[in-house]
Amino acid sequence: MNTFRVLLVKFIMTFIMAIVAFSFFDVNPSGFVLLVALIATAGNYLVGDLYVLPAMGNVTASIGDGILGAILAYIVSLVTTAFDASLASLFIFAVLIAVGEYFFHPYLRRTKNVAPGQEPPEQGEQQEHHE
Repeated sequence: MNTFRVLLVKFIMTFIMAIVAFSFFDVNPSGFVLLVALIATAGNYLVGDLYVLPAMGNVTASIGDGILGAILAYIVSLVTTAFDASLASLFIFAVLIAVGEYFFHPYLRRTKNVAPGQEPPEQGEQQEHHE
């Protein structure tokens, strides 16, 4: 249940940022903005949160998430003519995602039973390993 809640928070954050970047700066259909938010949420969780964040830390993962989100939005704009992402809106989306992820990652790490926020071993488990 924690994973679902964390992904829902991440999706809502990403969707709001996508609305700002792709509906206010570029006028795009809300369905495609929703699609971009879903794809960016999934991509950033699978790549940024599960691999980059534990290996390289919050700042690198946040910047990487912003860049990955913009790349994924750009790919959507290449695949369909109904979604148009300008360079300015892609940049705004990348910056918003990077800032949002910078504050989201500590929440992710504090949340138990969700990767990469692993529960610390119990005291008894630590002692068993040292004996």
